[in-house]
Amino acid sequence: MVIKDLGPAVVRAWDGLRPMTKKLLARAMQPGGTGTALPTHKSSYDAHADWEVSRLLTALDEQSRTASVQKDSEKLGEITELAETCVRVLETQSASAEVFIQLAERALRRHDYNRLDKLADLLSLRYSATEVAEVARQAESPQVRAIAFETLSMMPVELLLPLLDDPLYIEIGMASLEQKAFEYESEEAREALENYFPEDDGRNN
Repeated sequence: MVIKDLGPAVVRAWDGLRPMTKKLLARAMQPGGTGTALPTHKSSYDAHADWEVSRLLTALDEQSRTASVQKDSEKLGEITELAETCVRVLETQSASAEVFIQLAERALRRHDYNRLDKLADLLSLRYSATEVAEVARQAESPQVRAIAFETLSMMPVELLLPLLDDPLYIEIGMASLEQKAFEYESEEAREALENYFPEDDGRNN
């Protein structure tokens, strides 16, 4: 694969990668370079790598939709291969709300519901309550917002309580606790709502 043949936007994104990020992607593209083989140490992957790989994926997806690439099956295959590598890296390493939204909405556009289910599982396993709340706040897709709210509703109450102290997330935290209290009949969630909002006691009865 010759990066310079994949289009100027892809070249700019690739040139913006740090050497460690290029090595990470090159390793992931090797035979057998699945997500589980990728490094997990913070020294090998950080928030800046998240941004770099996300930016490259955006450039690849945009380039794949151009008329010239659509007519060139070989180039389209190379772009698809590199894009899938970016997705695997992000799925394996990222815990960023913005990246989750990018991957989830990308899966929706492709009607790849198996991948969307996998992403939903990752959201509950790896992401903090704050990042999940950020997904609920930022996502434009109703399906992605629904995944975020469902994930929050399954989290322990003690992880949701800090959301009530943040003006950015208080409504999301309250909605998640209400779902736990009234749909899942969580007495702990009901008590938390009563403690935080005593004036609204019984508002959903």
